[in-house]
Amino acid sequence: MKSSNETLILDFSNSRIAFSHLSDSELKKVSWLFYTMNKQWLVDIGAKVGMKAIKMNLPFVEGIIKSTIFDQFCGGTTLLNSEPTIALLANYGVHTVLDYGAEGKDEEQAFNKTMNENRRAIDFSSTNDNVSIISTKISGLAPNSLLKKVQIRKGITWDDLKAYRILLKRIDSICHRASEKGISVFIDAEETWIQDTIDHLVNLMMARYNKSKVVVYNTFQMYRKDSLQKIVDSYNLAKEKGYLLGAKLVRGAYMEKERERAKEQSYPSPIHVTKDATDDAYNMGIRFCLDNLDVISCSASTHNAESNLLMAKLIDEKGIDKLDSRIHFCQLFGMSDAITFNLANAGYRVGKYVPYGAVAEVIPYLIRRAEENSSIKGDMSREYAMVMKEIKRRKLD
Repeated sequence: MKSSNETLILDFSNSRIAFSHLSDSELKKVSWLFYTMNKQWLVDIGAKVGMKAIKMNLPFVEGIIKSTIFDQFCGGTTLLNSEPTIALLANYGVHTVLDYGAEGKDEEQAFNKTMNENRRAIDFSSTNDNVSIISTKISGLAPNSLLKKVQIRKGITWDDLKAYRILLKRIDSICHRASEKGISVFIDAEETWIQDTIDHLVNLMMARYNKSKVVVYNTFQMYRKDSLQKIVDSYNLAKEKGYLLGAKLVRGAYMEKERERAKEQSYPSPIHVTKDATDDAYNMGIRFCLDNLDVISCSASTHNAESNLLMAKLIDEKGIDKLDSRIHFCQLFGMSDAITFNLANAGYRVGKYVPYGAVAEVIPYLIRRAEENSSIKGDMSREYAMVMKEIKRRKLD
């Protein structure tokens, strides 16, 4: 059993460890990129121009994107092309969570392509010791309109029922392959108006495949006022039905959209009013999961330093093995390296969420990443400050 004092060694301000995987030239490039992304007006212009230019198939634009935000936030254009990124992370004790970053369109061909890409990612992961998890979105496997209809239980046609059965087969195909290959699947949370449908589908998959180990994880957005109760309800359901619960905890990615829709349609916002309330809910969620590891496997998928430190501290206090397969830290590739690499250096089980796909296909993801990061108060400033700290330490300024 490790002493809780050992957690004090965990220092997220250690820039040397945070960026030891980057050369001097790579570090300078990252500093320029984060400096640019810290300018909201530049991001807004770049997002609008970038989408239009890609639609016009302007080759030079794709090259610019590839050498800047793509290289920063994506692992590669294909699974094989992502291998150097996976190997680099593994060199520093960080494993990879693979995510096919292309966002599907509302057509069957695109949904089938996403399903097949997920299955290929599972097969690939099963042959690579540094990848044990893939991530997917239900909205990439079926149209949002169908998910919404099922949730409100109105306007459902025979064609919708047929499409829903096909969606079930797609999800089951992914989860079944993952179970066979010993790989886990993170299923992302999405907007509240389709999330009940997603929860139902994920619960079905967990009941089917989470018997002896957690294969399927549901995602809980802790900025929602009801998420803590949802974790408890999911835990109770898992106990009642005799399966294990996979719980990936995030803060949430659709705050502005959720609040705007609630205002437009005159219903109470489902989002916590303050950041402190979200932080409290997140940390209580971590405590609940770690108190119930007999049923729950938990992934703290967050860039919040305090929440990561809390989970590390609780792991030590409870005498849990830092590499226990039921516990996992995760951050996005290209972000929060100070958290990821310092956790890994201290011996914790931590991964990077690594999107991959053709540049033109992942543009929506990249633009959203840039917009989200620049709009969240302080995020880009903190990233830039940490990079500049390391630049000064290396005497590169």
